[in-house]
Amino acid sequence: VQLVESGGGSVQAGGSLRLSCVTSGFAFDDYGIGFFRQAPGKEREGVSCKVMTTNATAYRDSVQGRFTISSDNAKNTVYLQMNNLKPEDTAVYYCAAGAAGCPHSGDYYYINTFTFWGQGTQVTVSS
Repeated sequence: VQLVESGGGSVQAGGSLRLSCVTSGFAFDDYGIGFFRQAPGKEREGVSCKVMTTNATAYRDSVQGRFTISSDNAKNTVYLQMNNLKPEDTAVYYCAAGAAGCPHSGDYYYINTFTFWGQGTQVTVSS
């Protein structure tokens, strides 16, 4: 199993980035795949998630309307388009896959249900 993130970088506030998560080795269409982030000194948190079986999507409140998750199922790839980035979006972003879909309660994601993880990509937003 592999999940490989790319697309991170450094941008100024208001800028945009698109993260990619290329996956292999598991039944992509049967999983929920999400993006998570972890800032220094903070816990890892869920950002957005997509359930491949239903196309249902979820976003944490602070990124709603700015971030969009999408997928290319033929390429087993998930994307996170991030617009109007803010300094508080600075973190290492990870993608992860879980057979339970995208279990969450509001902004709280049940991270332990995501079995497979990528290595992360740094996103830095300067003011």
